[in-house]
Amino acid sequence: MPPIRQIQLGKNGVTTNFIESLKHQFNNCKNVKVSVLASARKNKEDVKKYSEEILDKLGKNYTARVIGFTIVIKRWRQEVR
Repeated sequence: MPPIRQIQLGKNGVTTNFIESLKHQFNNCKNVKVSVLASARKNKEDVKKYSEEILDKLGKNYTARVIGFTIVIKRWRQEVR
């Protein structure tokens, strides 16, 4: 089973530095868990908005799944249709 990296999303939200560190995590593994901290969210809709924003900035080779206040992002070799 491939390793899963973990990263935290804080009150600054999805910034360019956050996206760059997220891309860096994908150099070594296929799956990354993003924990949305309490300072960055008010409810579960905020977490869904963050996941959509992250996917827009990463590209078409990624998919995301929201589980509670955690976003699980997976990288694929080919574009996801």
